[in-house]
Amino acid sequence: MKQQKKGRGAQINTSNRFNQQTASREHVEAIDDWTEPDPATRYIEQVAKSLVNKVDSVDVNMFYSMNPYQGCEHGCVYCYARNSHEYWGYSAGLDFERNIIIKKNAPELLRKFLLKPGWECLPISISGNTDCYQPAEQKYRITRRLLEICNEFNQPIGIITKNAGVLRDKDLLSEMGKRSLATVIVSVTSLDENLRRAMEPRTTTTAQRLRVVRELNESGVRAGVMLGPMIPGLNDHEMPSILAAAAKAGAQFAGYNFVRLNGAVKLIFHDWLYTNFPDRADKVWHSIEEGHGGQVNDSRFGTRMRGEGEVADLLSQQFKKFCKHFHLNESRWELDTSSFRRPGLQIKMF
Repeated sequence: MKQQKKGRGAQINTSNRFNQQTASREHVEAIDDWTEPDPATRYIEQVAKSLVNKVDSVDVNMFYSMNPYQGCEHGCVYCYARNSHEYWGYSAGLDFERNIIIKKNAPELLRKFLLKPGWECLPISISGNTDCYQPAEQKYRITRRLLEICNEFNQPIGIITKNAGVLRDKDLLSEMGKRSLATVIVSVTSLDENLRRAMEPRTTTTAQRLRVVRELNESGVRAGVMLGPMIPGLNDHEMPSILAAAAKAGAQFAGYNFVRLNGAVKLIFHDWLYTNFPDRADKVWHSIEEGHGGQVNDSRFGTRMRGEGEVADLLSQQFKKFCKHFHLNESRWELDTSSFRRPGLQIKMF
């Protein structure tokens, strides 16, 4: 087993398909000067041009999304968002985890967006791409400021995270939750801490994530879990136990998705899988292919997040069975869009 880069999910830097020229060290004994990239995380502050994006995918339950950070230090090896880092000139591999772009003016952009006369209030998801409670949030607190603005405007929001840092904003979320303006989805991939550390090296422990579900629900915030991704031969057998633990923690709803390895994520996950689990790597890889018609990725709306074939069908049946058994997803609930307001606008009219 090769030496692992501690605290990182990806162990390689894949090539960027947008770059016309690349530089690499082909031979260790080469005489040319070569400096290895700094392994430490680097925060790159940026003045962004836009923040809120319309979501057209039918596979995710969101209308609009906003992401205060690009790249994610959590290092989840399977993350579909890795490929988006190539647009910024970086690799989807290690660069995605150690070069974090900070949208410093995100709060100003959100306020400007919500003040538009044409905005007809719909829920906005925070973290449609990368986790808004990744370690950078401890320093920049941009997510906190976004929540303050949403609370001021009565703008409903949804959050998906796998970090207990969300509890730092429990006061705001509780205030919004009691007015049906906030809901939180906590991503749970495995109850096996060894697997969690290998697959999601800089994330909160599963026990802490379940604590988040419990505390938020107790505070008036509707919180549930997302089992994802489910990877056949690796964590799919944990679905019943994860749903049981979530229900015990007070989760009101649950969802799941089937692993898909799009773009460069295919190479990153393959390298990680065969390094960490050589005894079962072939079985896992071929099972993923079986779930996507012979490929490890499927871009078709409607099937890409659920997969197809026997393996995917069994997961779907199991999910429905155990959600019913643990009384999850029993009631319909919607965020309130009727109370949206633009602060100060009425006063100016008079």
